[in-house]
Amino acid sequence: MLTVVNTFFEWLKESSASPWFYLIIFAVAVFDSILPIVPSETLVIIGGVSAGSGSLSIALVIVCAASGAFIGDNLSYLIGREASDWVIKRRTRTERGAKQMANIVEQIHDRGGMLLITARFIPGGRTLLTLSCGVTRQPRKWFIGWAVVAASVWSLYASLLGFIGGKSFADNHTKAFLIAFAGAFGATIIVEVFRAISHSLKRQSQISK
Repeated sequence: MLTVVNTFFEWLKESSASPWFYLIIFAVAVFDSILPIVPSETLVIIGGVSAGSGSLSIALVIVCAASGAFIGDNLSYLIGREASDWVIKRRTRTERGAKQMANIVEQIHDRGGMLLITARFIPGGRTLLTLSCGVTRQPRKWFIGWAVVAASVWSLYASLLGFIGGKSFADNHTKAFLIAFAGAFGATIIVEVFRAISHSLKRQSQISK
């Protein structure tokens, strides 16, 4: 089993060392914002590990990841904006749907910027939120500004996480990949726990009122 794992990570190392991997990171980061089944964060971490071992440039990995994420977020926003009239008309046909839509608008107005940042670390969250920003017709300049921040924070986090692993274990790529992935998984859990606690505290506050 250990041999199979080592062989897989050696193959991964060779594949991610190609200059074409920059384009793959960019393309996957774009599509991940629209179709959340695409593992962009994983590829960015892999690119960071390869940069740490000297095969790629960490600066280019960060730029490709950030620019792909930014373009993808804007495409998702535009899709939501184009479908805005249809979605709002459909959702507000019932009282419950109207309340849900009003709650979405309130959440975006109250915490929209920070939500865009934290949503990038939640599987599927980035797509749902960027679509919602478009559907509720949030100002384009406001969205672009926060999308730049969110994409930059996300790309730096994932790239540097892999880069540190690649630098620390340059002679053991299997360990470098595993530690980087474990770090990413742990960070996702922390974000989810923090989000759950915040949601619970907010509900308790509303009930007490």
